[in-house]
Amino acid sequence: MKKFKKLVIAAGLILSMSAFTLNSKSEAATTGTIHKVHAGETYWKIAKEFGVPLNSLMAANHNEKLYAGENIVLPYGTISAADKELMARLVHAEAVGEPYAGKVAVATVILNRVKSPDFPNSIRSVIYQIANGHYAFTPVENGQINQPADYASKKAVNEAIAYSGRGNGSLFFYNPKTSTSSYVASRQVTVQIGHHVFAK
Repeated sequence: MKKFKKLVIAAGLILSMSAFTLNSKSEAATTGTIHKVHAGETYWKIAKEFGVPLNSLMAANHNEKLYAGENIVLPYGTISAADKELMARLVHAEAVGEPYAGKVAVATVILNRVKSPDFPNSIRSVIYQIANGHYAFTPVENGQINQPADYASKKAVNEAIAYSGRGNGSLFFYNPKTSTSSYVASRQVTVQIGHHVFAK
């Protein structure tokens, strides 16, 4: 009888452990994918690498301290690979020759416009928006958006997504030496990076 009780207890423990493992895996399957933490990685580095908002990544892992070798959840992004690629092509066309921070800032403008009630509510719609008979972005009008994006532009898009919600709210950018828009020039300047002035 004692052997039987021990067997029942052991079986119960195995079932409990299995249920816990299955719950953890099924929970990860519905909230995102798994990433094994490497030595030196931080939430910020991981968010930038995978292009997921930092706050979402931290929330998905309960803001727990990261340890090398452990598995964490990468939340599913709300931005598709196709939209990231489209953004990267626009960033490349708009910010060629500009500092890397300027590329991140251009990508941030796109994300800020999607969130703003004054602009369309999808990345594709923001990029291809026509206002007063003109495309919002010159590279769409002249076809430069169809050129492939470089590595720096793709990286900048991921960083802008990771940084999402922590910027200064820029909705516009322009080169004061070439811009002819008095409306954009009248907006409140948020920062100047390279040849571009950013404003909201």
